[in-house]
Amino acid sequence: MFPFSSIKEYQEALLSAKVTCVDAVAYYAAAIERKQHLNAYLEVYVADAMAQAALIDTKIAQKQPLGKLFGVIVGLKDVICYKNHVVSAASKILDRFTSIYNATAVEKLLTEDAIIIGRHNCDEFAMGSSNENSAFGAVKNALDETKVPGGSSGGSAVAVQAHLCMVALGSDTGGSVRQPADFCGVVGLKPTYGRISRYGLIAYASSFDQIGIFANNVTDAALVLEVIAGADNFDSTVSTKEVPSYSTLLATNKKFKFAYFKEALDHNGLDTEIAATIKKHIAHLQAQGHTVEPINFDMLNYVVPTYYILTTAEASSNLSRFDGVKFGYRAPLKPSDDLTELYKKTRSEGFGKEVQRRILLGTFVLSSGYFDAYFTKAQQVRRLLCNTTTDIFAQYDGIILPTVPTTAFTIGEKSDNQIEMFLADIYTVFANLVGIPAISIPLFKHSNGMPFGLQLMANHFEEVALQQMAATMLPS
Repeated sequence: MFPFSSIKEYQEALLSAKVTCVDAVAYYAAAIERKQHLNAYLEVYVADAMAQAALIDTKIAQKQPLGKLFGVIVGLKDVICYKNHVVSAASKILDRFTSIYNATAVEKLLTEDAIIIGRHNCDEFAMGSSNENSAFGAVKNALDETKVPGGSSGGSAVAVQAHLCMVALGSDTGGSVRQPADFCGVVGLKPTYGRISRYGLIAYASSFDQIGIFANNVTDAALVLEVIAGADNFDSTVSTKEVPSYSTLLATNKKFKFAYFKEALDHNGLDTEIAATIKKHIAHLQAQGHTVEPINFDMLNYVVPTYYILTTAEASSNLSRFDGVKFGYRAPLKPSDDLTELYKKTRSEGFGKEVQRRILLGTFVLSSGYFDAYFTKAQQVRRLLCNTTTDIFAQYDGIILPTVPTTAFTIGEKSDNQIEMFLADIYTVFANLVGIPAISIPLFKHSNGMPFGLQLMANHFEEVALQQMAATMLPS
């Protein structure tokens, strides 16, 4: 009856009584147990999932109305709140902290009869590109356990890759859904900023963060987006635009007009085989009748510095709330210690090295004497990027880019080279800087045996077109 291939096929099996939701939960719980060495899950909610499954099986048997995601087994990145369950952001500073409410995205999943099976490991506070920064150990890529799965949502990517859930929610601040999706050979979708409520998502950089989706195919990702997108009174930044029926709008005969950044495909940091394969695919798209044209993008080398200046500044502010006073970890104190010592000890012991590094960097760029030189300049570059994006989409339907410069690298390979690690985000951070939707689709296999994908971007709130473009390249 498994492994799972699509939501539609699975739900048809449920309705025809070929399988039950309880069977599905039992299957995935057993699979998670067998593959626990991958370290994709920090916690599995077997009892809760079984109870929810039994309720949905009863609804099916009694022919009661069912939600769009009835019976679908979902995993959550450990930065998304699920009421009465631990959410730790893979950090010691929040270890065993229990959420008192549901994230809006989670609430919408449950309303549509999804089953949440567990929380996924990730880079601490979503800061990382390899999932080696978790306080609970690195996640392993199921295709080659010596390789990283990508980050920061590596646990969620591996859970879908290794058939440990059907779909998963992650978060994407600078590529943290698309990059691990590429490394693991699955679909990774980052919607437009504001398309999905951020209420209940632990903040890294608030003007960049967006909940994203991992799936085995474009249709499943579209259906999940259809469910969790939309207005929310708890998030003032979320869009009130109507949510299309994404999953029913994928089929199209349209010939699209694509742009690609010449500087991106000719960049000396891009693996030569990946570059050649994407250029070959571009020729294939042109042969199919699509227009694909190179355009100049002379700001490519500015996107990573701009991203890290702005996101670390926002992180410095957002993470100041974790101080050991009201919740989370509190360092043991001596009788002579004052409040300042409490803050210093708690934050030094509770945060990992990468989080500390980014807080310090963010605090520096916000400090007196450096604010204008760094933060203000970065905001100006961000505005130029937004203007450029508007110009591009006045002429083109989509942008084609690599997702990452290389395939999945070996665990520990880049741990001592932060610049090289940061540059792994060179092709993904652009979408977050300007707030547009992007998707990584698994199309190719490298000669080293690892998968790699193609990244597509569309204009703001053009997820229908984005998913149509993806569906023309990848069977849904």
